[in-house]
Amino acid sequence: MLPTVHRVSYARHRFPPAIIQHAVWLYFRFALSYRDVEDMLAERGIDASYETVSRWVLKFGATYANRSRKRRPRPSDCRHLDEVFLKIGGKIVYLWRAVDDEGEVLDILVQSTRDRKAASKLLRNLVKR
Repeated sequence: MLPTVHRVSYARHRFPPAIIQHAVWLYFRFALSYRDVEDMLAERGIDASYETVSRWVLKFGATYANRSRKRRPRPSDCRHLDEVFLKIGGKIVYLWRAVDDEGEVLDILVQSTRDRKAASKLLRNLVKR
């Protein structure tokens, strides 16, 4: 049996769907606070409170996230691994990063050791994806 696709209902909302979608997108895309989104909407002449933005995020956020996740292209099969050593808090650590052909970051791992075990941990995380 196929899963049912739930349509998002904007019935009984004061604002048009485009404004609601834009507010939720701003919140998630730029990691803004509800008040920051309220201010950005106010700059465009839209009078919506931060509480309203909060309700929109709670009601529509998961649905929008699932839709955008489905639209995101799958990473290619070719992966590139990179390692860099950094000094954090006076201690040397190793930053392992895996990217695909388009430069999309697939995984990041920070380790205090640079050995086969650390590299295989990153590879195990990639295989799980």
